[in-house]
Amino acid sequence: MKRRAILGLMMLLSACAPASQTAPPSRAVIADSTLPPMKSFGRARVTGAPIANADLAQDFLDLSFRMESGRVLPILTRFEGPITLRVTGTPPPTLAADLSALLARLRDEASIPIRTTESAQANITIQAVPGKDIRRLLPQAACFVVPNVGSLQEYRGARRSPETNWAALQTRERLAIFLPSDASPQEARDCLHEELAQALGPLNDLYRLPNSVFNDDNVHAVLTPFDMLILRATYAPELRSGMSQAEVARRLPAIFARINPAGRTARRAPTTPTPRAWQEAIQTALGPGAGPSTRRAAAQRAVAIAQQEGWTDLRLAFAHYALGRTLQATDAAIALRHFQAADTLYARSPDTHLHRAYVATQLAAYDLTEGNGARALRRIAPHLEPARAAQNASLLATLQLMRSEALSLTGRDAQAARVRLDSLGWARYGFGPDWAVRARQREIANLNPLNTPT
Repeated sequence: MKRRAILGLMMLLSACAPASQTAPPSRAVIADSTLPPMKSFGRARVTGAPIANADLAQDFLDLSFRMESGRVLPILTRFEGPITLRVTGTPPPTLAADLSALLARLRDEASIPIRTTESAQANITIQAVPGKDIRRLLPQAACFVVPNVGSLQEYRGARRSPETNWAALQTRERLAIFLPSDASPQEARDCLHEELAQALGPLNDLYRLPNSVFNDDNVHAVLTPFDMLILRATYAPELRSGMSQAEVARRLPAIFARINPAGRTARRAPTTPTPRAWQEAIQTALGPGAGPSTRRAAAQRAVAIAQQEGWTDLRLAFAHYALGRTLQATDAAIALRHFQAADTLYARSPDTHLHRAYVATQLAAYDLTEGNGARALRRIAPHLEPARAAQNASLLATLQLMRSEALSLTGRDAQAARVRLDSLGWARYGFGPDWAVRARQREIANLNPLNTPT
């Protein structure tokens, strides 16, 4: 069972400035007037550097013949023939447009014949249910996908039966995706992208991938060019359900040569396996359920394992980021050093611009608390466009809100007000209800010493 975990490069600044719905408003917080209209993105135009076909082939095998647990899948499975999809439950109002844009991309970029239907016989059912119903079944999941069911009620009855066992599938004919009906528009869309990608293709995630939703760091919110290539290969006419890994491996070089001609000469990226111990340490450090000391020890263990493995890639950077997060509340100075280490490592790769944007929110928080608006502006500026291009409204809104506070620190109050107003439209998509938008706005405003009562 694949699920989008409540884990990753989340922008939690509360270690720097506690926020609550009852905190006193500052001059930077809009009064009880209506927030500006929600902003939304059009169809994603995601770009990326060429990927070596040899790397794509290995990634395809690792993604398609393993599960997250490490269990080996004996055969390739996919849908055979045109795919139909329906939506049930109480979906957020924004889901229809986001789904339409995603299906258009899947048809155009991945050559997958998929369309919507109202028939109960649809191959894929997307059911929007309250988040608490999802968490009752899977406490650490925001959303998930299951084979051979069409509703949450049906899944409850078949939960431990062979029908819902991915490893027992021979082909994909019918499955259900469960999304939270009460989440923010962005969280619902992010779940839609990841779970539909898993419903159609690979069931595994790989922490080594810098440019994919098939990575539990949850950095990428929408399907990337890498993801579309993997899905397009999955539905290539040379493949079919029931093929073994060896059979698929023999066909992949020709498939990727055809669908990714730029990858014939692209530079290969070094790859090494990710030990299970490192994955478990990261999940403990950033996932729910553990106490502060346990999280800190797990993050330290993740850094140690990464160093022992000799990594210099995004996995070592992510471990430093995780350790910085666990240290913020107890040792801000050391936490800062780990965030800086993560930023330095991410800066070495052209594929981790979005990762750096997340780290920039942490580093800019330090700049703001020190009253250094000029440095915060320099820190934030390079990351606004990557956040926009990746269609990450919550990240974009956070960066813009921080930018507005930095502008106020440098005496540009009128410009700060304009930036703040622009950010709130994105915040409504990224964070959802008005109270959540105002809480994030208040949290960031409280970083600014000018907003601190004397």
